[in-house]
Amino acid sequence: MKITLKVWRQKNANDKGGFKNYTLDDVSPDMSFLEMFDVLNEKLVAQGEDPVHFDHDCREGICGMCSMYINGKPHGPQQTTTCQLHMRSFKDGDTITVEPWRAKAFPIVKDLVVDRGSFDRVIQSGGYVSVNTGGVPDANEIPIPKKIADEAFDAATCIGCGACVAACKNASAMLFVSAKISQLAMLPQGQVERKTRAENMVAQMDEEGFGACTNTGACSAECPKGISLENIARMNREYLGAKAKSDNLD
Repeated sequence: MKITLKVWRQKNANDKGGFKNYTLDDVSPDMSFLEMFDVLNEKLVAQGEDPVHFDHDCREGICGMCSMYINGKPHGPQQTTTCQLHMRSFKDGDTITVEPWRAKAFPIVKDLVVDRGSFDRVIQSGGYVSVNTGGVPDANEIPIPKKIADEAFDAATCIGCGACVAACKNASAMLFVSAKISQLAMLPQGQVERKTRAENMVAQMDEEGFGACTNTGACSAECPKGISLENIARMNREYLGAKAKSDNLD
């Protein structure tokens, strides 16, 4: 395959940045998107040029690091992580536009790398689970109905990649935050800090500069783990219930 890459290059957070075109002539359809970028960077280094900086770690769709905005979609044309996207999803001769996440709360570090520390701070604001759960009980002794356990597990599959923020025209983080609130709100271990967790995490989300929910569902549609919009409704209930009994009226 021969492809043309239109890649966003930006030296640092203060640089204006812009697109630069690159051509690759021998791209295998079986390459992952990140492997294709490895080939591009090998070519750039051989030419004495600065390679394209991008985030990656596990390359197994687990860590959520491989955040790229590809042809107008987070992680590309398929509902998966960038590292699990393969070049057979494109056609010979295609021009592929690659950008970083665009959000105030995700400042660009360099090229396609953004600082997603805001997600870490939201999670930290939620505090800890302080219940001593003891040893691991037998599965049939866990006092959690299967339906609730499944919903909590589904919420916990969020990998924090930020695709929901990138997909939202308001750069909202409500799908991410609601998944983290939901996974503990539904379990016995998460009840002690349940109300303060909802208050603090929503407050930190707002402080980081994320936008409001658009109610268009783009976040869930682009989420590589298919996190449900029902979690946002649950987060809103958790937050309103917590504020109704809270001493913090800010």
